[in-house]
Amino acid sequence: MTAGMESRMWKRLGAAAAAGAVCLLRSEYEKNHFTVEEETVVSPKIRREKKLVFITDVHDKEFGPGNGRLLDAIRREGPEGILVGGDLMVSKGVGSLDASFRLLEGLAAIGPVYYSLGNHELRLRQEREVYGDAYERLIRKAASLNIHMLRDKTLPLGEVDISGVDLPRCCYKKLFLEKPARMPEGCLERKLGAADRKRFQILLIHSPLYFAECRGWGADLSLAGHFHGGTIRLPLAGGLMTPQYQFFVPWCAGSFCQDGKRMVVGRGLGTHSINIRLNDRPQLLVIRLVPGKEQNGNFI
Repeated sequence: MTAGMESRMWKRLGAAAAAGAVCLLRSEYEKNHFTVEEETVVSPKIRREKKLVFITDVHDKEFGPGNGRLLDAIRREGPEGILVGGDLMVSKGVGSLDASFRLLEGLAAIGPVYYSLGNHELRLRQEREVYGDAYERLIRKAASLNIHMLRDKTLPLGEVDISGVDLPRCCYKKLFLEKPARMPEGCLERKLGAADRKRFQILLIHSPLYFAECRGWGADLSLAGHFHGGTIRLPLAGGLMTPQYQFFVPWCAGSFCQDGKRMVVGRGLGTHSINIRLNDRPQLLVIRLVPGKEQNGNFI
């Protein structure tokens, strides 16, 4: 190797190291600065405008002591309901509920909370030999705060029905490029019963991979998370990878509309195994439900 070649090599290595350092610094900034973003859904089933907030995949993240910054942002929105899409904690070998309990206490002081479980809560329930009575403590805490636990359950909020479903474990089994198991046929009907098609139906379903099943059941608006926005978001390509190391899954984040039904996939608020966010800031979602007409089968 000539002296010139060696010099160019060191310059390239230096540039790569500097770029890596900039990305890490940016990631640290993003992880600690959430955005408040709004989605508007128009439907003839809505008689009066309603504002809700949706949070998902907190994974023990706290924005300030006791999650004060997050709670202040929710309080400023003045929602009629707070929807929790699951994975408040990190269960993998940890299972601490301290941060989750502090957040639930703060949310319950703001307004009615509707909480549907994600795969981390379900792991607490399914692996008691690892987590002991953590799941039971979570349920007791929620009950003490009058939080609505939507475990395969539907509750009304005015002219809106809010449902939450515990997805079967097979719906979460995926790694690298392996496709997840299909949702068992008729799963939502067995768990939730028939949807009332005359009422506006919100379905909290932690994984966004089952939009077709949600539409078929009758969900007007499905709210999901699970993929943390794709961890690193690239222009045009979208989310780079899911926490299960699947690459360029189109449903990582955003709003999707088909057959007059909407799915909104939140980027979540925390991280766990892959502790990175790049061009993928944590997200507090404000959902506005607005009276109106449909056109060409899509919301306008």
